[in-house]
Amino acid sequence: MAETDSNRKLMIKEVSHWEGQWELIDGIPYNMAPAPSPSHQRIVGELFFALRSYFGKDGCSVFVAPFDVQLDNSDDFTVVQPDVSVFCLKELIGERRAIGCPDLIVEVLSPSTALKDRNQKFNLYERAGVREYWLVDPLNRTIEVYGLSDGRYANRGVFGSANTLSSFIFSELQIELKDILYD
Repeated sequence: MAETDSNRKLMIKEVSHWEGQWELIDGIPYNMAPAPSPSHQRIVGELFFALRSYFGKDGCSVFVAPFDVQLDNSDDFTVVQPDVSVFCLKELIGERRAIGCPDLIVEVLSPSTALKDRNQKFNLYERAGVREYWLVDPLNRTIEVYGLSDGRYANRGVFGSANTLSSFIFSELQIELKDILYD
């Protein structure tokens, strides 16, 4: 049975020429928020700095949105722009986008993206094999850390502004959150 235009899955090559910033999850396009809040940008910047400082000596690459990530080179229907992504395999970084699964993804929740980050992206990243996923909640000043175990995400911890976040896949990565999750 042929798909109609209203339920046809779009491909990466179709949205790559659209104006603005777009994500495509299982063929469904999502327009990215045009201007994240100052709080969102500050948190992304601080986490990028902390992660870049740590991973810079290990040869991993850290990217911030907008940076396209195609989680699987055989999936022409999904490309995302995580707030922060970490790749430890250099060969995954292409000229136009990364093609392959990052080791770590960070998404900072906002009112317009929270449901997508907690549902569609959570399931997508789990299915793709992203080893660690951080959900940053600026309103509650917390970071939820999920780690992949037997193909499923397990909540490894919730860290607040008074805590030191400890990564579960990068055992020496520790981030003091008092300078990241403040008002």
